[in-house]
Amino acid sequence: MINDFRFTNFKIKQGKKLVLSLLFVFYSLFSFAQVKAAIDSTSIKIGEQITYHIQVETDTTSLVVFPEGQTFNPLEMIVSYPIDTLKNQDKYNLIKKYGLTQFDSGAYTIPRQKVIIGDKTFFTDSLKVEVNNILIDTTKQGLYDIKPIIEVKKSSSKWWQYVLLTLLILGIIGFLMFWFIWRKKPLTEAEQIALLPPYDRAKLALKKLDESHYLEHSELKEYYSELTLIIRKYLDEKVYDHSLESTTEELIARLQLLKEANQIDLSKDTIKNIENILKRADLVKFAKSAPDIALAELDRETIDAEIDHVKEVLPEPTEEEKLLDEKYRETLERKKRRKKIIITAVISLFLICATVTGFSIKYGFNYVKDTIIGHSSMELLKSDWVTSAYGFPPITVSTPKVLKRMDPQLPKDLLAQVDMTMFGYGSLIDKFNVVVATSKVKNLGENKIDIEQALDGSLKTFEAAGAQNIVTLNEKFVTPNGAEGLKVFGTLDLPVPNSDQLERGNYVILGFTAENVIQQLVLKWRKDDVYADQIVERILNSVELKEAAE
Repeated sequence: MINDFRFTNFKIKQGKKLVLSLLFVFYSLFSFAQVKAAIDSTSIKIGEQITYHIQVETDTTSLVVFPEGQTFNPLEMIVSYPIDTLKNQDKYNLIKKYGLTQFDSGAYTIPRQKVIIGDKTFFTDSLKVEVNNILIDTTKQGLYDIKPIIEVKKSSSKWWQYVLLTLLILGIIGFLMFWFIWRKKPLTEAEQIALLPPYDRAKLALKKLDESHYLEHSELKEYYSELTLIIRKYLDEKVYDHSLESTTEELIARLQLLKEANQIDLSKDTIKNIENILKRADLVKFAKSAPDIALAELDRETIDAEIDHVKEVLPEPTEEEKLLDEKYRETLERKKRRKKIIITAVISLFLICATVTGFSIKYGFNYVKDTIIGHSSMELLKSDWVTSAYGFPPITVSTPKVLKRMDPQLPKDLLAQVDMTMFGYGSLIDKFNVVVATSKVKNLGENKIDIEQALDGSLKTFEAAGAQNIVTLNEKFVTPNGAEGLKVFGTLDLPVPNSDQLERGNYVILGFTAENVIQQLVLKWRKDDVYADQIVERILNSVELKEAAE
């Protein structure tokens, strides 16, 4: 009896544990995000819009990425609505709506859509839509002939606007540089005075001294300082080139020596008058002497007269002196021109660096560098892409360039078994290569095509072209219109043209089979080429397969 009771308690405890485990399992299952898809109508008329809903329930920390672009083929997305967000306790309900339509009648299937939540990928269910013709009552609606084909001019790009804006900016910068740097500006008063001969400059300085108010305010120190500076500057330029820094005794001694050497015919009175005025000025400046105003005015007249006497005894400048003076002026002009060139170069360099820095901050340095220098993959990405169908059954794909028909160059024994059409751009040794191949196997009988074996043949093509260290991964691939195939991808070392070196690269091979047909899309590009990565992603998102009956 006791054993039965213990056994019963044991069974109850085990049952509770089982129930708790099941509850935990169910909670774990339903704690993940939920994805639902629906449409507001399963039957529409040609050109009528239906609304496609994707509803996601997830927690508040997960990042949700909804489908973008034309992933609803064969229906066309005409509008993508903003995401509606509803908060429900610790979860979010996100609703994304798309407006879809179709302009051909028939029954269509909206393919499964990929939704990324956090680090997990979810797929919605496929949905069927019927597109009906619009019935027209021809008894009330008149019939008209088909209008002739009208040539439509291709809309021009806006490149000229960018060129015009660039020229306008350069024009403004050039005008500002001309106006503030290169323009020949009117001379200032100081520059005009500097261009005068020393004699005229001295006379003009005496005139300005007369217009001053030094004597009216008994500012004798300032007055004598200006007066002696005038005579010293004149002597410095015409007689003795150290007159400005010489003391009074040194200057007078030099004038006496020049007179005795017959280099300048100065009178004794002239030298004596200059000496007296210079010494009186020294007393005023350093001994605080205060002569009469009348004496100060007399000294001014004496300096004026002595400047005339010095000018009269100075010899006429020789041709060599005139030539040296002309060379001096030319040297000054060259210095000014060199200064303008340096300023212009510094400003131009600053503007270029500022422009490159600004664009680098906004778009990234590599993007700016590749735009200026040029990058083959970047040019492909920005080119006008072409969407076309290749082979039969057709495989539709968008590429930067139209794929050209290629010669498969198959062995003779293989040609008897397979009919192959091949279209491509570039080659295996180029930086970017894309190939679309459709192979029809003859005399297959009841055997089935082994897609993995077929894709291995493409890898052998890589090896034949010199590729090494091929790393292979594979996974299931589903096109936007619902066709399923195999994706083989990985890395490899590719030979660099005209060298013995190898360069790391990536590759993707898509394979699809239908009865006796093998369809392949082969992509190969250099590793770390961000533009090529974007090209490949865009190509893979554009792949569509159609049945031969279509």
